[in-house]
Amino acid sequence: MAYDKFEILKSSAVPLPIENVDTDQIIPARFLKATERKGFGDNLFRDWRYNPDNTPKEQFVLNNPMYSGKILVGGKNFGSGSSREHAAWAVYDYGFRCVVSSFFADIFRGNCLNIGVLPVQVSAEFLDKIYKAIEADPKTELEIDLQKQTITLLVTGEKESFDINGYKKENMLNGFDDIDYLSKMKEEIKDFAEKRPF
Repeated sequence: MAYDKFEILKSSAVPLPIENVDTDQIIPARFLKATERKGFGDNLFRDWRYNPDNTPKEQFVLNNPMYSGKILVGGKNFGSGSSREHAAWAVYDYGFRCVVSSFFADIFRGNCLNIGVLPVQVSAEFLDKIYKAIEADPKTELEIDLQKQTITLLVTGEKESFDINGYKKENMLNGFDDIDYLSKMKEEIKDFAEKRPF
């Protein structure tokens, strides 16, 4: 199994109300040397989280103990810029399982879906409601139901539906990456190959 199954996620959220967050801000280029998915969470938003002397910047949200959870709520156009898959790795390795935004860059969205991070695109109005709810109470929880494709602001009960590719949805519900998906079809592929005329 490539990663944990994603069915229903109920969690508080970390607000990052900044638009046009690009992949170089998510994981700076100097940290792209590793080829495994481990350790990137330490450098998620590195230049926003730490001073040049490696001391934490107290004002940055990831350094604020008031905020926690498995959901990151980002501003419009999250994950723009270069196509580095390490940005999605950093988000996952830090502990986030869902990113909510009113718009995602396509490549970042795809990279997230490949490794078990669910990108949930909502309307600008619903995103604003989420930010206001978290501002009023940092422990505010969201519920993401992948099967039903809904996101609910539990404090008010308000919800929206979100879109997801059917193939990626099935993979996430099962915790599969593309290799896992093909592996479970191994016998079907073998049978097809044997029946195929030469």
